[in-house]
Amino acid sequence: MSAAHTPGDAPATHTATPSHFVVLIPARLASTRLPNKPLADIAGVPMVVRVANQARRSKADRVAIATDSEEVAAVARLHGHEVIMTRADHASGTERLAEAITLMELAQDTVVVNVQGDEPEIPPTLIDALATTLAADPDCPMATAVHPVQSAADWLNPNVVKVVADADDRALLFSRSPLPWARGPLAWGAQPDSDATRQAFAMARPLRHIGMYAYRSSFLTRYAHLAPCALEQIEALEQLRVLHHGYRIKLLHTDEAPPAGVDTPADLEAVRARLAGR
Repeated sequence: MSAAHTPGDAPATHTATPSHFVVLIPARLASTRLPNKPLADIAGVPMVVRVANQARRSKADRVAIATDSEEVAAVARLHGHEVIMTRADHASGTERLAEAITLMELAQDTVVVNVQGDEPEIPPTLIDALATTLAADPDCPMATAVHPVQSAADWLNPNVVKVVADADDRALLFSRSPLPWARGPLAWGAQPDSDATRQAFAMARPLRHIGMYAYRSSFLTRYAHLAPCALEQIEALEQLRVLHHGYRIKLLHTDEAPPAGVDTPADLEAVRARLAGR
């Protein structure tokens, strides 16, 4: 089974953007590689505020920042954004959102889009498309986005998360390993620029996971009570908990990745350069 669409396949059809969906932005100050990341200045605007500003340009009828930090909350409110105060003991952004939707008293069928607080250039159209993708498939409680891996080096890079799709564009597996494995030409330890690797990459046609999600609010509540699984902990990929417990994740295919988020000081400087004066 191929991981990606065959060129010339008809694009998936979607319903109109749901009339009611919510964007939640989890934000915490504790970052090992970039302390105080949500408040990092980008051309005079704190990063988390830039993310929320982008989200407001989507068709969401409500955008809120979920945080345990009074400092983040104060900055967000100063810029006119809604804040949901959550506990400090959450292990992931998804768990933080599960608490937030309870505090917000959202209807069970509300579509909630999780936009990471370190994505200051997130395209509003991608937010809309992900909400639409989830709304169009009632059998899936969760959706995420993917795009073609651009190089063999990225395919072999464990920091680039790969995903394999089934015939209905639902996730079969996520991994930091080079999925799917091209049996025959690819050997462990292969170099990205070798002929064998290029051949294997062409055969695999892999998909890269874009780390944003949409959920039905009822599922977010259930997620908070799902036990972590060994595979999730081995790969450090929380979405594997969803598959482990038998739930389906719908995939939205995009032609290219959104602008890179901010994980390191170098990433921050790159974003500052791109957004200077904006």
